Amino acid sequence: MGTSIRLKHINTLAIPALISGISEPILSLTDAAIVGNVQFNATESLAAIGIVTTFLSMLIWVLGQTRSAISSIISQHVGANTLDKVKDLPAQAILLITSLSVIIIVTTYPFATHIFKLYNASNLILDYSVDYYKIRVFGFPFTLFVIAVFGTFRGLQNTYYPMVIAIFGALLNVVLDFVLVYGITGYINPMHIKGAAYASVIAQIVMALLSGYLLLAKTSIPLRVKIPFNQQIGNFALMILNLFIRTLALNITLYFATKYATGYGKNYIAAYTIAINLWFLGAFIIDGYASAVNILSGKLLGEKNYKDLLKLSTKLIKIGILLGGLVAIIGALFYYPIGKIFTKEPEVLKEFYTVFWIVLAMQPLCALAFIFDGLFKGLGKMKDLRNLLLLSTFLVFLPALFIADYYNLKLTGIFIAFTLWIIARGFPLIIKFRKQFLSLAQNT
Repeated sequence: MGTSIRLKHINTLAIPALISGISEPILSLTDAAIVGNVQFNATESLAAIGIVTTFLSMLIWVLGQTRSAISSIISQHVGANTLDKVKDLPAQAILLITSLSVIIIVTTYPFATHIFKLYNASNLILDYSVDYYKIRVFGFPFTLFVIAVFGTFRGLQNTYYPMVIAIFGALLNVVLDFVLVYGITGYINPMHIKGAAYASVIAQIVMALLSGYLLLAKTSIPLRVKIPFNQQIGNFALMILNLFIRTLALNITLYFATKYATGYGKNYIAAYTIAINLWFLGAFIIDGYASAVNILSGKLLGEKNYKDLLKLSTKLIKIGILLGGLVAIIGALFYYPIGKIFTKEPEVLKEFYTVFWIVLAMQPLCALAFIFDGLFKGLGKMKDLRNLLLLSTFLVFLPALFIADYYNLKLTGIFIAFTLWIIARGFPLIIKFRKQFLSLAQNT
């Protein structure tokens, strides 16, 4: 049976993936919104969450590429009707990736102070960053477990269960944030920024337990690790390596942006924290369609259905522009209320409103870049993604950031550099895809 590329079918996959994809940024945004409104040191607390979130995002994105690799391999085998050949791959991948996460905890935990000094954190911001990280890092293996399970579900063309898991986890995190940050009189003492960290870790553990249960109960994929390793483990490892290098380049971008924002002062890093987390939220909303494309492109490639693959790409361009435009319009309509959700500090709000319009204007460009990024992941073309992000980071973003800093543009300069970076990431993918598959579609 052929793969449907009708908008209704795309939405059936994309909307649940959209909801599940925003679970991680919602954890961080909830922490930021609640801690940013505490009675004392709110600006320093918000800045600390921004710095730690950037570092954790780097770790999650580096190792969380498991999701794309698993989804690509499984969806291609589903398309070729050979799923039995890779049923044991997810458990093996989960073992590898969670083992790496434990190593990262052991090697970063003792050096948390030194790590966040690299982000220009100092004094109270540094203390809060270390306190927050030393708790939240223990949720890291559980987050990677959930990501790998989500990749398995997506490869099986199922985005519904990841959505259920993500909704439950996000709601639990919101409740725990209020309870642990502010406390309950007579029962639980207020824990401030540490409470936000504990809330996130508990939510991540519960999501991992729910993910494991649903995978075993609703699919034929086992979680017992079998030896020898699956024949696809080499392909999986190569995909991960390419995505690992790619994600390091991505995080060099985020590192320098955060470092410069922190260097401009506490109001700037607090405003940057709000802006970048809202940008992440927009990115993960768009990622719902990128995930649907990841799923469909892998299956279409497995079927050797190049004509529908080309038709899919044409639909994606239209969807990307419309979706990015919609996100931008909604943000514009609530431009000032959005900032006040996260902080009441007038100096922080002033800097945030200076750059929020750039974040909104980027959204259609982000949509195109992220959707075609998902398409290339589904096709297993991780090498192309690696090379393009390296070029975008070192030849576009960093030079633009250094020039902007020279002219003292501060946060405006940072987000202009982000915009140029997104353009350099997106349009070459569109051109390369159409050049490669147009001839294949015409010859079939």
